[in-house]
Amino acid sequence: MEVSLPLEQVVGLSLASLRVLGWLLLAPPFSYKGFPGPVKALLALALALVVQPDVSALVEGGLGAGSILLAALQEILVGTTLGWLCYLVFAAVQSAGDLLDVFGGFQLAQGYDPLMQSGSSVLGRIYQLLALALLFASGGHLVVLRGLLRTFEVLPVGQSIDLSTVARVATEGVAGLMLAALQIAGPLIAVLFLTDVGLGLLTRVAPQLNAFALGFPLKILVTLVLVGLTATLLPDVVRGLAEQMAETVMGTARASAGA
Repeated sequence: MEVSLPLEQVVGLSLASLRVLGWLLLAPPFSYKGFPGPVKALLALALALVVQPDVSALVEGGLGAGSILLAALQEILVGTTLGWLCYLVFAAVQSAGDLLDVFGGFQLAQGYDPLMQSGSSVLGRIYQLLALALLFASGGHLVVLRGLLRTFEVLPVGQSIDLSTVARVATEGVAGLMLAALQIAGPLIAVLFLTDVGLGLLTRVAPQLNAFALGFPLKILVTLVLVGLTATLLPDVVRGLAEQMAETVMGTARASAGA
C-alpha cells in the first residue's frame, strides 16, 4: 500500500512543528527536564497538526531547498524567542522565592536542581514546583498553548520575527519580572525586615538577652509561617501569569507581523 502526501502539506507540517518544538524547549511548564525529549517532539507534531491546514495554504506555491532551509531556521528562531519570553514571565514566581531565601536565611541551603540543571534555593524551588502544579491544575497551560497556536494566524510560517520588537518586549519583561517578584515577596520581606528591627530594638533595651542569637531561628520560623499563610494566593498569581504569557506571545507575534 502506497501513501502519497502533497509536498506543501509535509513542508507546512514540518515548519509548524519546528516553531512549536522551539517553543516547548524554553517555555514553562514544558521546558522542564522531567518531560522527555521524544514526548516533546511528539507533542510538537500533534500541535502542528492542529494548524497544519492553514499553514499548508501559505506554502502551497512551492519552496526550493534554500527557501525551505531559511524558513526552518526562521521558525526555530521564532519558537525559541517566544518560549524564552514566556519563561521570562513565569520566572517571577521563582524569583520571589529566591528573594525570600535571601531575607529569610535559607540561602545557605542552596542545592543542585537536576530538572533545571542549575542551582536552586529552598523556597525558590518550592515556589517553582507549586507554580508548575497550579499551572496544570488550573488549566493555565492550555491558555498558553492557545496563545502559541494563534501566533500562526498573525505571524505566518516563513515570516521572520522582528528583533526590535523582541528587544522591547524583553526589556519590558525583565522590568515586569522584578516588579512581579517584589509584589509577590514584598509583604513577606517587609515583615522579615520588621523582625530584624524588633530584634535590634530588643538588643538595645536588654543587651544581656543576646536577642540576635535567636535571630536566625526566629526569622526561619516567621518565614515558614508567612509562606504557609500566603500559599493560598498563588493560584490567582499563576493564573494571571499564564494569561500574561499568552498575551506576550500574541503581542510579540502581532507586532512582528505589523513591522
